[in-house]
Amino acid sequence: MALPDDFCRKMKQLLKNEADDFFSALRDEPIKGLRFNRLKIEKETFIRKISFSLSSVPLCEDGFYYDEKQDEPGKHPFHAAGLYYIQEPSAMVPAEVLQAKPGEKILDLCAAPGGKSTQIAASMENEGILISNEIHFKRAKALSENIERFGIQNAIVINERPEKLVQHFPNYFDKILVDAPCSGEGMFRKDDNAIEFWSEDLVEKCSYTQKKLLSLAFQMLKPGGTLVYSTCTFSPEENEQVIEAFVSMHPEMSLVEIPKREGFDRGRVEWTKTNFEEISKCIRLWPHKIKGEGHFVAKLIKNGETNTRSSVSYLKSNVKKQQLAEFQQFEHSFLKKRITGAFFLKKQQLYVLPEKCPDITSLNVLRAGLHLGEIKKKRFEPNHHLALSLTPNDVKYSYSFSTNEKDWQAYLTGETISSPLGVDRGWILMTIDGESIGWGKETKGTIKNFYPKGLRVQF
Repeated sequence: MALPDDFCRKMKQLLKNEADDFFSALRDEPIKGLRFNRLKIEKETFIRKISFSLSSVPLCEDGFYYDEKQDEPGKHPFHAAGLYYIQEPSAMVPAEVLQAKPGEKILDLCAAPGGKSTQIAASMENEGILISNEIHFKRAKALSENIERFGIQNAIVINERPEKLVQHFPNYFDKILVDAPCSGEGMFRKDDNAIEFWSEDLVEKCSYTQKKLLSLAFQMLKPGGTLVYSTCTFSPEENEQVIEAFVSMHPEMSLVEIPKREGFDRGRVEWTKTNFEEISKCIRLWPHKIKGEGHFVAKLIKNGETNTRSSVSYLKSNVKKQQLAEFQQFEHSFLKKRITGAFFLKKQQLYVLPEKCPDITSLNVLRAGLHLGEIKKKRFEPNHHLALSLTPNDVKYSYSFSTNEKDWQAYLTGETISSPLGVDRGWILMTIDGESIGWGKETKGTIKNFYPKGLRVQF
């Protein structure tokens, strides 16, 4: 690994006696991890079902290390079923610090590709409102796919500039995560592109952007609310000095002590411009001190009158009874459970909104709650999101593959499946070891494949 000369000089000056251990750690192999989806499976069941060689991540209750020399979790069907998210272990810490709870209103401001949003949603247990925003469209689509794969029902995926969100959500959120775009120094040993694009100018540009994002987040956080700021970089200009400047500009914000687990380092007072002692309440994760990559995390509370009301209005159902007829026929014919809530129709796509959903009609929304499917002329076609939110107990008909066989590969590649019964049952939930992976439609003894074309893989 050839690190930038300017970066090496800077880190030697900052770390002094620690520098040799730091650079030695950067020459090691990157750490691999995954986090199981507690919305779909209990931890003990996950451990029993999974065939990987796993060990617990002490940084996150739901996290595990895996050995990429032995296992390929990205190619396993349980990944397609949304049973876990492949995530670098240190990246699990910011959402842990946020401590999301059911019923809260939470914003993940820079959410793609979705690791932290899926982690937050798992803690929310599908109750409350999670707004997951990403400014770049392609990344927002990847975010939306990961929300879908996890079967999350209370998330709204938005592709907007943060400035526009401020106009819609003043003093609204209980908690906000700003996992800010950064120079990526903490990812050097796992991402060669981060090394290639690094420069002192990039650090300066990122610092400016980070300060701006925090000021915008401040306006959307309600008094008494919690803000967590994180980066995957080592630079004090993007970490301690950003928080120092933010608190100076917004004295209503006060830092909260983050408990220091084994291997956690404090925020460095000596790296601030004003010897800001409160910065020691933050945490730094170093690759030479923990089994993970580099991260910085700060937690803050917004002081003020907690009874301040937000001007946000709620979104009401826009679906008439006759428009629901096709979906209700599908529901009656193929589901054992009944889906309730505020139904919302957008370009013939039917969603069920989270409870007390804010008005998002003027925003670029990629996903609003649970995407049920498309209302077509005289029929309803269920969406992949609906399949991944269901279990075999929720449907009348299901077809199960086994991880001990290879026939599941045919489904994930889009092939037609032969039906052993040879009957016309219609919509069938396709499963792998009892875990839903998509839809099939049985006609004349064959099951037509409805696994989304954009997700299909080749083995």
